[in-house]
Amino acid sequence: MSARDGAILLLVFIYCLCTTAYIKFPTLDHIKPSVSDKAQGRAVSGLLTRLLGDRSEEFIVTVNRSLSNDSLDVCELRSTKNNKIVASGSSGVAVASGIYNYMKYFCNCHVSWSGDQLDLPRPLPKLTGVLRINTPHRFRYYQNVCTFSYSSVWWNWPRWEREIDWMALNGINLPLAFTGQEALWQEVYRAMGLNQSEIEEFFSGPAFLAWNRMGNMFKFGGPLPQSWHVNQLYLQFKILAQMRSFGMIPVLPAFSGNIPKGILRLFPEARVTRLEPWSKFNCSFSCSYILDPRDPLFSRIGSLYLSQVVKQFGTNHIYNTDTFNEMTPPSSEPTYLSAVSRAVFASMTAVDPQAVWLMQGWLFLSDALFWKPAQIQALLNGVPVGRMIVLDLFAETEPVFSYTESFYGQPFIWCMLHNFGGNGGFFGTVESINTGPFKALHFPNSSLVGIGMTPEGIEQNPVVYELMSELAWRKEPVNLLKWVSLYVTRRYGSMHESVSAAWKILFASVYNCTLPHYRNHNHSPLVRRPSFHMNSELWYDPADLYRAWKLIIEAAPSFMSKETFQYDLVDVTRQVMQVLTTSYYQDIVDAFQKHKMQELLTAGGVLLYDLLPELNRLLSSNHNFLLGTWLEQARSLALDEREAKLYDINARNQLTLWGPSGEILDYANKQWGGLMQDYYAQRWGLFIHTLVECLDSGQPFKQDNFNKVVFQVEKGFIYNRRQYPTKPQGDTFEIAHRIFLKYYPETLKRF
Repeated sequence: MSARDGAILLLVFIYCLCTTAYIKFPTLDHIKPSVSDKAQGRAVSGLLTRLLGDRSEEFIVTVNRSLSNDSLDVCELRSTKNNKIVASGSSGVAVASGIYNYMKYFCNCHVSWSGDQLDLPRPLPKLTGVLRINTPHRFRYYQNVCTFSYSSVWWNWPRWEREIDWMALNGINLPLAFTGQEALWQEVYRAMGLNQSEIEEFFSGPAFLAWNRMGNMFKFGGPLPQSWHVNQLYLQFKILAQMRSFGMIPVLPAFSGNIPKGILRLFPEARVTRLEPWSKFNCSFSCSYILDPRDPLFSRIGSLYLSQVVKQFGTNHIYNTDTFNEMTPPSSEPTYLSAVSRAVFASMTAVDPQAVWLMQGWLFLSDALFWKPAQIQALLNGVPVGRMIVLDLFAETEPVFSYTESFYGQPFIWCMLHNFGGNGGFFGTVESINTGPFKALHFPNSSLVGIGMTPEGIEQNPVVYELMSELAWRKEPVNLLKWVSLYVTRRYGSMHESVSAAWKILFASVYNCTLPHYRNHNHSPLVRRPSFHMNSELWYDPADLYRAWKLIIEAAPSFMSKETFQYDLVDVTRQVMQVLTTSYYQDIVDAFQKHKMQELLTAGGVLLYDLLPELNRLLSSNHNFLLGTWLEQARSLALDEREAKLYDINARNQLTLWGPSGEILDYANKQWGGLMQDYYAQRWGLFIHTLVECLDSGQPFKQDNFNKVVFQVEKGFIYNRRQYPTKPQGDTFEIAHRIFLKYYPETLKRF
């Protein structure tokens, strides 16, 4: 064995022998895979066939839950004399993630949302002795209630199957499974006596269901066609079967108290609170009706619904519901808050006596003025200790466990949120996620039972998610610069000093935000409505980004055959263009304020007639950055043109206005080919032309007037009915190289 192989073997072995004490909750002992070991083994074999084709036959898979005697997953791998790998694990997920770690560190392979690199060596590299990989974390959680709207809303079964494979490879054993729930709610409400129009007035459109489920809004973007319910129910059956086949524990939905207005017609005496408007929406689409959990009707509705869930979906006994999500409770009295959580939990145990309530801890952050220690403790302690699991949802930046005595004894999962709105753009807090889970594990009287990933949107920054998922199997933080160097080697299939140096620079800068309390909503002027008060601050030095860009461009000819590199070339060049847009924006504002027409025309002209068109061409050259794909996925779910139009408008509105009048404008911004040209560039064109007219006429720029005009541009995009390409156009390297030759000298001047 070479010195390099020995180093890799040593690296992989640090996954095992996790010695940190693990607090065991007997109340969670019944949470376990619901399918046989053999079925889990077959699921892993199927995954390998999908991933590797005939090479999958070189892996021998067995699942034996007795390998673990403490509910913590373990996988053992060894080589055979005929160059096969035998992988035995305590669950299908354990085996899949064990094999993937072997593929990563012995075969330099990589699987991601943005492409795979699967050049397996022939024969497979031999293992010396038994490689044992295990985890100190009972649960590895995945997804956010918002992910189902920002990312997976339009997915078909092949895309879901791919995602569940990715989950298994990355060790996820506790995924959220929220698809199709409206079909069951419809049946419950019909059985209670609501008419169809009352039900249709309640559900929002597909792209906004996450916030309908959380009680933030209703109706907007709807009504949901019956074909939607049928399609989503069909998907959910397949999703659950596939998740369970790997030994995963799907988290199913429960009742939170959010009800249709029609319930008041049937039960006029019910204790119902109408909430205040949410996030700039008026009461046409928000001000939801919330049923008091202490009202007997709450238990009736909750039991009816959960009975349907268990009947149709089966159960692994973990249910998610979130009370008071971005809502202020009507009372801060601890007795009230305890009574609320006690009643919510009782509605679960009335149907499933073994129920465990999984709750997102976002409410404690979103309304920190209300949720003081006494209020948090009251809400949590209304449920027996060990029968609730709290997601410390944004723990990499705003950990709650540290000031709540580890959630006052309730089990919790340390989560990395990372992404808001499914925005693109480089971002990471790698130092924080590298150390945070271990701090939580060693916290005095820690009740940590897992770590998780809870992004609002996915399919961005794959490096961050590979690091985070890998940390679930580590006993100590990694050396980040060594880790990212190995990451690049397996992502592109070979070592290259320039590319490795580039990624080390990125990991030490743009991927290492250390600003306290920072929330990355991508406020770049590029993707926000133009004004004189745009956020141009960065948490890193742009010079580092430009240095990394230069190194990647120089190495590009050697790697353009790799789809993973093609994606990264587009992504790093896109990030550079994003930062340069901010620079030109500042030039535009400066020129206008100093009444310098020529400078305004020059800066505005470069932005409008070169930079933005070049960026659109770049994005359009890679299938991962196409608006057309998002819209085609939406329309493909429709049975007729009426449904197709509804889904198309939903898909466009979420990306742009996020509401009828821009209530959450640009929150879910994306940098995609087509969207850049017909939405962002159109706004910038109007802004620049307005400034030129103001200077020419001597009139002041009035933001309110501009907002009214630009709103028509934004709204026009939503209804333009234009079809956008679903296949990439142009040569990525040629476009990126041309941009580099034009703009790299500019970066040297500016920074």
